[in-house]
Amino acid sequence: MKTRLSLWKVTAMAAVLAPVSITMAFVSPSLRSSPTSAFFQPTPSTTASSSSSTLQVATAVAVNGRGAVNGASSSSSSSNNNEHNHNTNIRLNVYEKARTVTSVCTSGTLCTSSAYEGIEGAPFGSFVDYVLDDDGNPVLLMNEMSMHTINVKEATAKKNNGNPALVSLFTQLGGTASNSDSAKSLQDVSRVSLTGTLEKIDPQTAPDMDAIRMRYSIKHVYADQVMDSPKFAFYRFLPQKIYFVGGFGVLAKWVDPMDYKLANPDILATEAADIVQRCNREHVEDFLLTAEHLLNIQTEIQKIRMTNVDRLGMDIRVTSYLGSRRNKLQTDEYRIGFRIPVISVEDAKSEILKVFQEAWEKGNGYQWGDANDDDENEDAVPIMKIASDSLE
Repeated sequence: MKTRLSLWKVTAMAAVLAPVSITMAFVSPSLRSSPTSAFFQPTPSTTASSSSSTLQVATAVAVNGRGAVNGASSSSSSSNNNEHNHNTNIRLNVYEKARTVTSVCTSGTLCTSSAYEGIEGAPFGSFVDYVLDDDGNPVLLMNEMSMHTINVKEATAKKNNGNPALVSLFTQLGGTASNSDSAKSLQDVSRVSLTGTLEKIDPQTAPDMDAIRMRYSIKHVYADQVMDSPKFAFYRFLPQKIYFVGGFGVLAKWVDPMDYKLANPDILATEAADIVQRCNREHVEDFLLTAEHLLNIQTEIQKIRMTNVDRLGMDIRVTSYLGSRRNKLQTDEYRIGFRIPVISVEDAKSEILKVFQEAWEKGNGYQWGDANDDDENEDAVPIMKIASDSLE
């Protein structure tokens, strides 16, 4: 059995022995030639502190200890709690996911009830642009002569006796219809459907009017030409029900509007799609090593790709053959957590490389410490299966 000190494990040990700030650059293994080297090589800083009985949260613990995913202290008496935290704190909650989708997207489909003769009451979809206010409410700049505006006014006046008519806004993250490995399928992307009412904003009394105008001008370049026209007005969408779908066969759940309001979008939201596309294009070999040595998939893999990444980890979808039957496929979705939450794109790239590095080390027989050490599991990359489906 070969033994080698992992680069970040050596850093962790040194940080515990001498509580000083250690800065290092993560470098791909020199013994192989891999697309991993094409990634940026940032220099994360690692600092640790210790006490007589417990290692308090330090990045040194976070990069090696399961319990440090949340930045909690590590001790033998709390192993069960650590395992629970390991599973729940490597994923964004559904409120953060929904808020992330609406924050990244700047347009969607507004569904109103048609007022047009012959199709009264039928669902009518319109493409609309929007920005979010501070509470996460979409704000739309609507033409008073647009069909969806007319539909809302008619439904409010005639059918609802002056009460605001219910409408829906559907929006989803960017994707493509392509089936190539480098593309993110439309079925994989997260989407949100909000149902609520539209409230016309009075520019004279709304305290956030200046902020809304500024955001709209930045997001939608045409807005400066029409927002002062008497034919256009801002409408605030007030959601009453929110439905989030994480992707095909992954997660679908109703979201409480108040929890949505209080949630923060993910810090990687605007860059996640580019990271996913680049990883799927340049790191196929690394993903195969990860599937074999970290996810312990022993069957032949038909396809593997990253479907999402955020500040807490990445989602990997693996489609493999079941046994010798080529017409029977098993698709599993895995969550591979980062040992520490990232705060920048460069941090995320570094954490992804660490996962690839660990898969390579395990595949080549390198091991830290005693092979029979019970603490080996504490050093494992935090992983959980989040979905499974078979197709025959």
